[in-house]
Amino acid sequence: MKRKKLRHNEYYNLQECFDTLYARSTNGEKFYGLIELMSSNENIRLAYRNIKRNTGSKTAGTDKLTIKDISHLSVEDVIVKVQEMFQLYEPQKVRRVLIPKANGKNRPLGIPTIWDRTFQQCILQVLEPICEAKFHKHNYGFRPNRSTHHAKARFEFLINQSGLHHCIDVDIKGFFDNVNHSKLLKQIWYLGIRDRSLIAIISKLLKAEIHGEGVPTKGTPQGGILSPLLSNIVLNELDWWISNQWETFTTEFQYKTNGIKYQALKKSELKECYIVRYADDFKVLCRTRSQAIRMNCAIKDFLMTRLHLETSEEKSKVINLKKNSSEFLGFSIKAVRKGKTRFGYVAKSNMSKKAKLNASNKIKEAIKAVQKHPGNQTVWNFNTIVMGIQNYYSAATRITINLNELNSYLRKTMYNRLKILRTDAEFHEMTKTLQKRYKGYNCKLYKIQNMVFVPIHAQKYKTNLCFSQDTCNYTTEGREKIHKGLKAISKDVLSYIMKSFIPNRTIEYNDNRISKFIAQYGKCAISGIELGLNDWHCHHKNPYHLSKDDSFSNLVILRILFFTTIILLLNSLFLL
Repeated sequence: MKRKKLRHNEYYNLQECFDTLYARSTNGEKFYGLIELMSSNENIRLAYRNIKRNTGSKTAGTDKLTIKDISHLSVEDVIVKVQEMFQLYEPQKVRRVLIPKANGKNRPLGIPTIWDRTFQQCILQVLEPICEAKFHKHNYGFRPNRSTHHAKARFEFLINQSGLHHCIDVDIKGFFDNVNHSKLLKQIWYLGIRDRSLIAIISKLLKAEIHGEGVPTKGTPQGGILSPLLSNIVLNELDWWISNQWETFTTEFQYKTNGIKYQALKKSELKECYIVRYADDFKVLCRTRSQAIRMNCAIKDFLMTRLHLETSEEKSKVINLKKNSSEFLGFSIKAVRKGKTRFGYVAKSNMSKKAKLNASNKIKEAIKAVQKHPGNQTVWNFNTIVMGIQNYYSAATRITINLNELNSYLRKTMYNRLKILRTDAEFHEMTKTLQKRYKGYNCKLYKIQNMVFVPIHAQKYKTNLCFSQDTCNYTTEGREKIHKGLKAISKDVLSYIMKSFIPNRTIEYNDNRISKFIAQYGKCAISGIELGLNDWHCHHKNPYHLSKDDSFSNLVILRILFFTTIILLLNSLFLL
């Protein structure tokens, strides 16, 4: 999805603009008049494209509207509506949804209306390149190309390669619900975003009334498009404060390498520490226990005095990873002795207790669903849940042992609930994709109808690599690591298609028209001839007046000559 969004920037001719924002932010420039760019035709159309692929776009807000209610509007109507919102913005009420957590508690989500989400997406697209240039390199949450596995890899790297075994676990009480609004707006200002109109709009977004609860005085509601970026802005100050204690500590003397610099710093009384953060979940690793204890007190004080955030005394502690494990992003990580390694210890990881319980509950619910409605669809739903657990926790070094334990625990549940419904299956009855995935596992298989149950335990450890800091959405070199550019299609042609939309057609049609042209590499679907600016037509396979279907699958790009021929043939057949 993240790679697709990157390509979308190129579809709407905004990549160069975002690159410029990133470069200017890197150079420390200030930004004014951003509203004009956010409300531009291209940015609004890009926002629609990005948001429509998000599964949340199908969730209704307080006005009961979803992305389908926007898709049938014309391009001009959508652009005018969003531009009017920028001129005089008043957020609509936010819908409150409670999502059950594994511990029995609920996570409150705030769901803005679909128009407010589109509006926030317009802001996000412009703010992201500016903020990305300012964020710390070891902040991995809610950022392009980064993942939980990258954060875990960095954490293990510090244990394996740097020999840091004293970990500070800090738990922020209800972070998303307790963000200080005035502090956040000041942080946005100090990032170089000096557009007062934009800051006023963000202030209104933060104070959007929650249906049934009133106007919030603090917090950034989870569920909003802008909330992840705003949360990163809040904790970016913490990242750099900890980093500047040691990792990025500046000295008057210019050292040739960081290694020599750190050797000199070790002679000082500075606390050696490194931060790894994913959203509000972060770890700080130190060289000694005394350093970790001092740093823990300093972090708590910083969070309270500078960011106005409280920490949990019970959950915030210093851990010696050689003796105890630390839970991070669903993994339980510990330093285990291993001979002939640089520091004698390496990181070993398991699924955390909470993760095992959550996985067990999810699979049990899927088994119950199969029992109630046995069939291909419910079995496939079971398979997707199991494969999702396998994919995520494959980064745990002891994943095979963990899943075997889970399989042993769930075997009785599967037998009791499905023994009458399921029959024995052979490996060749799996789809080719599943055969490739589970090749080499000799285990008993079962099926219902034609769908085979995937084995729960069948997953090997996959080494998770550290994030390559050269990867970046906003530099030419960084993008080359992510995807190949649109070399098959001239940028002039692509820009012309984007600008010359069909006025009397829906925004969904015009958006999918670009996608289909690129998917066909700018060639006619019948003749394979490369198309120019005006010699082609985007045709509905099933006539629009019958199907009302502007979806990607119902469109095809044809050279006008062939399109005309097809119409004549159809007309002649109709006359016959």
